Amino acid sequence: MPDATSPDATAPDATSPDPTSPAAGPAASEQGRRPSAARADLRLLRSEMALVLSRRRNLVMLGVLVLLTALVGVGIELASSDGPDGGGGPPFLATVTENGLFLAFAALTASLPVFLPLVVAVVAGESVAGEASNGTLRYLLVTPVDRTRLLAVKLVATVLYAALAALAVSLTGVVVGLLLFPVGDVVLLSGTTAPYAEGLLRLAAVTAYVVAMLTTVAALGLLVSTLTEVPVAAMSATAIVVVLVQIMGQVPQLSWLHPWLFTDGWLRFADLLRDPVADDGVAGGLLLQLGWVVVLVAAAWARMTSKDVTS
Repeated sequence: MPDATSPDATAPDATSPDPTSPAAGPAASEQGRRPSAARADLRLLRSEMALVLSRRRNLVMLGVLVLLTALVGVGIELASSDGPDGGGGPPFLATVTENGLFLAFAALTASLPVFLPLVVAVVAGESVAGEASNGTLRYLLVTPVDRTRLLAVKLVATVLYAALAALAVSLTGVVVGLLLFPVGDVVLLSGTTAPYAEGLLRLAAVTAYVVAMLTTVAALGLLVSTLTEVPVAAMSATAIVVVLVQIMGQVPQLSWLHPWLFTDGWLRFADLLRDPVADDGVAGGLLLQLGWVVVLVAAAWARMTSKDVTS
């Protein structure tokens, strides 16, 4: 047993400084700040998501997406009952009526050009401009929340809402498809057959791809929202830009520009319905969105960090 009066028993190890002493200095302080900063970011994100989901307009938009998807299913069912040719409807009607899972794919295809970007534009356009309009942005920045973190939280919250919107369309398509149409093995675009469970996994991948496409709209709306204090103006401008870019994508004289438009790869998720998956198109679409998101977020950050907040 060591002597109680020995240095080993009474003195701390000289090689391990006390974290409470000044000698611990910046290292211990930095280690203590990191978990605290992460918890603060999570609290800020939860608060932002609660704010987004507490707005009645945002909940109504989710409900409208669910209703539209259900109406698409009912419309296809009514059209298919007119005769074997589906009442002269579009060719995908036969695919949906043969397997209800394709209703989810059809609903995503129909919603992506207009409805999904519109709801994301509304949330993104209000993210910063809404705070400025209500006079809460200045007080929010008085707290220990720097502008970069605030901008990042606003973007993540908008992308999470976009994910909720895409999931609402997908899940409604699956449920309505189960209720109205037969389900079973899925015939992929390549002609091969996959089990229904694999079809659900491919639907999850398609939904994730759609969310990635909507991330660019969220970044665009965030940028526009930093340029004005009028939320409606930010929402409208974001939606108009998305529509204009899609129109440009349909003009043959601008074919040289098409590969650079952020809407160019939106419908490439069809490659996820092939066996094997044609990953070149999917990877190209994701890379294009990544480039646009980096540019738009950088521009929003430059504007936000140099903005003179007066309200």
